[in-house]
Amino acid sequence: MAGRRGLADGTGSASVAPPDGRRREEILDTASQLFASSGLRTSLQEIADACGIKPGSLYHHFDSKEAIVVELLKRYHAELDRAARTGHGQLAGQDRPPSEQVLRLGTAIAECAVRHSAAVQFTFYEPPAGASEELARLARLVPSAIEAAMLETLRAGQRDGLIRAGMDLEVLADRICQTMLHVGLGLFHRYAAVHRVAGLLCGIMLTGLSAGAAGDAELDQSPAMLAVDRVIGQWDDGDQAPDDERVSLVRRSARAEFGRRGYEVTTVRDIAAAAGLSTGTTYRLIGSKEQLLDAIMSSFYQKVMAGWEAALGSGSTAAEKLDALLWLQINVLDKFNDEYKIQLAWLRELPPDAALPQWSFSTAVRRLRTLLGQGSRQGQLRVDSPSAELTARCVIELTWMPERIVRTEGKRAALILGRDTVLRGIAAR
Repeated sequence: MAGRRGLADGTGSASVAPPDGRRREEILDTASQLFASSGLRTSLQEIADACGIKPGSLYHHFDSKEAIVVELLKRYHAELDRAARTGHGQLAGQDRPPSEQVLRLGTAIAECAVRHSAAVQFTFYEPPAGASEELARLARLVPSAIEAAMLETLRAGQRDGLIRAGMDLEVLADRICQTMLHVGLGLFHRYAAVHRVAGLLCGIMLTGLSAGAAGDAELDQSPAMLAVDRVIGQWDDGDQAPDDERVSLVRRSARAEFGRRGYEVTTVRDIAAAAGLSTGTTYRLIGSKEQLLDAIMSSFYQKVMAGWEAALGSGSTAAEKLDALLWLQINVLDKFNDEYKIQLAWLRELPPDAALPQWSFSTAVRRLRTLLGQGSRQGQLRVDSPSAELTARCVIELTWMPERIVRTEGKRAALILGRDTVLRGIAAR
């Protein structure tokens, strides 16, 4: 490990320790990697061990784990701001076609998100209880500079005839930026070539996957959409009421706490306090935090799986099935927002210590690969990437709609935006 350059080199003399500035950066880089894979359950001892230093040496640079998290968030936002300034500068130079400008800026955002994966994860949850005002502010900070740069890039593209008329460019800029930042959450962690991921995501959003016209009226009445709507209509508010109402209360409280702060940092004490029960009573009701998580997520994945089966099992075209999955995901985000945030932990390389749900990401990727392959062979979809696995992962990513858009624009507008950025494409054909 990089940190071991400060240890004895085995020749009888100690190697020269790196200067304080470089050691500090090594600690931050190591902590970022550990947080990205294991979450905030990572301890200072584990960070020190990974750096090859003693905890006392780590405290010389950072007085707490929170201080490290704050610095990681600062680095992340600073790099996004630099990417925004670069994007504005390149746009002023007009040295590339509009489509390349979008791709270039989108790639810069995705690469930043991958380098700062831990910081991106922190922005999806509320800080732990007792966090400082500075940490809370940084975790909630909207990356407005990079969104403004993307908006200007899209406006230039529309002036040059790249972007279709009538598109809400502000919402579209939000969609593209959030999609690229989502690359840092882990769905693509096996792909070292981030530019390939960014290029495919941008390509789909620009040109769309549907080989033919995908009109709203026709899509609204497709067998796949009607089948998914029936599943959505059968959703309830969560658990079938247990015999003990307190069990239902604990599950509701746990969903909210896990979704708000993340699984790792939420304790049974936190859940008990939210439910207004004692910690001992809560343990007796739910057994363990892991068992509670499994009960919550099993119910959630059964509902999601029913929607997928309804869409994919319908007699619709491939494009109509993708459209129905878009609608499903929008409704999942709207109705089961806590569970959606909880499942982000499974995107990491090291998920929580609990059994994976039946409907796993690998299953979704496999089913989507089959759908995309069939649609391409039948001439219904335009799938140009040589990697079926990567394409399927990108399409799954694009079925996700940023929560801010769903909340502010509404589910119907979010669906139209999804159709524009997945099926029809935002570029003028």
